[in-house]
Amino acid sequence: MAGGRNVEEELASLAARVRALEDAEAIRRLKARYAELVDARYAKGGLRPPEDLARLAGEIAELFAEDAVWDGGAGLGVCRGREAIRARMAEPTLLFSRHYFVNPQIELDGERARARWELLAPCSMRDGRPAWMAGAEDDEYTKVGGVWLHQRMALSVHFFAPHERGWARS
Repeated sequence: MAGGRNVEEELASLAARVRALEDAEAIRRLKARYAELVDARYAKGGLRPPEDLARLAGEIAELFAEDAVWDGGAGLGVCRGREAIRARMAEPTLLFSRHYFVNPQIELDGERARARWELLAPCSMRDGRPAWMAGAEDDEYTKVGGVWLHQRMALSVHFFAPHERGWARS
């Protein structure tokens, strides 16, 4: 007995802590996969061909629950449901982006979770001008059939600034 608890209690406590670590890691992998797929829509010099965009959009949509919400804010719009998310991801608004999600703050609550991610994204606008975008994404997750999926993703933009001017004057 350790600390007045019996072996069964210790094992249950250890199993719960391991499960929490595994769930948090699964959410980190989910977010990394989302970034990888969203950025894969771009090839050197612009957008991938429509058939590639359609395939990638389908893979992105599968990372979301059927009734999920993707909220890109005033600039990117809101999509409700997996099919709407797929359609939105098949029509990129940029010519290039690279998403860097950092500083995750993940809170687990059984089969649900929340996280806040800071985001830095160098990108190129449709006219080819380079820009910097920084913001945060506040996400909600649900575990469906043992797999973590996005339930809601909401972007808040801190700044979107042309590369030449920088963010100091944006």
